[in-house]
Amino acid sequence: MRPEAFVFDAYGTLYDVHSVAARCESCWPGKGARLSQLWRAKQLEYTWQRSLMRRYAPFSTVTREALAYSCEALQLELSVAQMEGLMSEYTRLSLYPDVSALQKLAGKKAILSNGSPDILLPLVKNSGLELDAVISVDELKVFKPAPEVYELAVKKLGTKDIGFVSSNCWDAIGAKSYGFQVYWINRSGAPVDRMGFSPDRILKSLDEIV
Repeated sequence: MRPEAFVFDAYGTLYDVHSVAARCESCWPGKGARLSQLWRAKQLEYTWQRSLMRRYAPFSTVTREALAYSCEALQLELSVAQMEGLMSEYTRLSLYPDVSALQKLAGKKAILSNGSPDILLPLVKNSGLELDAVISVDELKVFKPAPEVYELAVKKLGTKDIGFVSSNCWDAIGAKSYGFQVYWINRSGAPVDRMGFSPDRILKSLDEIV
């Protein structure tokens, strides 16, 4: 049975976080892809660490810290101008081509993201994506996959009959643990994380939801 509402993760699901790689490459030729991968890995790692330590910081701050670490780890000198230029890319990330499938979905559609409003709202606006709600964890000061984050979507949309969609397996599993019907967009063909839960549906593309 189709859910009443669909709630989507933003980064890595609707928006390609590695679309920053071209800007990284322009700053450090030959190092762009490697920097983009490490930047994303540390970004996620910092959200989990901060949640466990109860030391929340906005996602924009976490993203800056992850970039600074990654440049130092790769021995890349990072200027203020480069930092600001790369951070600005987070308000202009590319949509995945299959995001066009959202136009065919009936019912409410929303984003539930770790992104802080200062970078998430401009991103959604710049992309032209039309949604019923853009929900940030910033309201709770804790990151996904904390169960209270998924509960926030229920409160905002007024229903628990939600189909949660993410390309991040850890996020999909977190939503399943909470109790959502979950669609994992497994674009890379990765195995399911061993957490005792499995997504309800494993798809290769957002087009398959329709």
